[in-house]
Amino acid sequence: MVDVAQKEMDNPTFKSDTVLSDVHLHCPSQRHLMVRLNAVGQPVFLSYFKLLWNTEDSASQKHVEGATAGREQQDSGADEPCDKDRDKLKKERELNSEGLEARLDDDGDLEVVRRPQSASDLEAEDLLRDRVHPVILMKGEEDAFEDEEQEYACSDVVKIEHTMATPLEDVGKQVWRAAFLLADYILFKRDTFRSCSVLELGGGTGITSIIMGTAARRVYCTDVGEDLLAMCEQNVALNRHLMEPGRGEVKVKELDWLKEEFCTDPEAPYSWSEEEIADLHEHCTVIMAADVFYDDDLTDALFRTLYRITHNLRNSCTVYLAVEKRLNFTLRHMDVTCEAYSHFRNNLNDLQNLQDRQMKYTVEPIQLDFSQFLVYERIEQL
Repeated sequence: MVDVAQKEMDNPTFKSDTVLSDVHLHCPSQRHLMVRLNAVGQPVFLSYFKLLWNTEDSASQKHVEGATAGREQQDSGADEPCDKDRDKLKKERELNSEGLEARLDDDGDLEVVRRPQSASDLEAEDLLRDRVHPVILMKGEEDAFEDEEQEYACSDVVKIEHTMATPLEDVGKQVWRAAFLLADYILFKRDTFRSCSVLELGGGTGITSIIMGTAARRVYCTDVGEDLLAMCEQNVALNRHLMEPGRGEVKVKELDWLKEEFCTDPEAPYSWSEEEIADLHEHCTVIMAADVFYDDDLTDALFRTLYRITHNLRNSCTVYLAVEKRLNFTLRHMDVTCEAYSHFRNNLNDLQNLQDRQMKYTVEPIQLDFSQFLVYERIEQL
């Protein structure tokens, strides 16, 4: 939760229960446009992720150049890249049709193209910023961003509203690295998911479902919490231009893992109709979840939900789970451990060893040697 007054947005103060995603702090020199406050008073920001279409083969998969989170302030051309940076970007765009390869430095870290550093001391003062600078869009100032809105209103940009920090119970309102990893895999294997019916568990801001919607026939993006689901629905609406005509439908629905049944109350927002439940059971062949394994009770609930849903599916189903192993020092072990990941693996093993005459689960790891389509840190804990 961000404890911050509107006039002090340049110097946010975080409480002890604040949870921060590394994704939107990966490039701290960005400026982020705060578009509104949500129903619980959290600042909501808008970030852009640029899709790079392959011009050599229009029938091939879409490639993601990967705009860093947020948008750049254009200050008298000061943020224009120098010739060296421009050449580097050009080389990245000319990579083969397998996608953009991750550029790594000598230590194996992701190399990110940044603004030129070879400026004079006077210019450097304008170029360099050492922390995230949120921007508040005041009434009457919309025209200041009109040109930028037009620039990003094309078919090669994903727009995502999100928060920058939340308490633990609201982490779905941020964007996490495992969601990018799963989005990478979807873009790499677009033909695999073409015309599928897909269910996402714990969809959060909806970015993975939106990327899936560029290939799949229908995606049910599910989570819990009216405010979060409203944010997700807004993101789906912002990105309808990415869906193929007559295909790629993304539906935002409530799915509470702590409840045994789907919410079918017609008075409740984001509830399911009987036709939608029947459609899910009849046609779903892909289930996915990204970065949802951080609480043992919720992990147990998710696996119970996973079993219950797959048990009712007509067709065999592939489940894609993307996880970031978060290491923490614990007094109980007096060592750095990853208890949430260990609990996840135990559940996964139990599911694989389940003695069920009607169901059989097989677990296979996916090698992370596929091309990287989004600019983020693909760390070894992913």
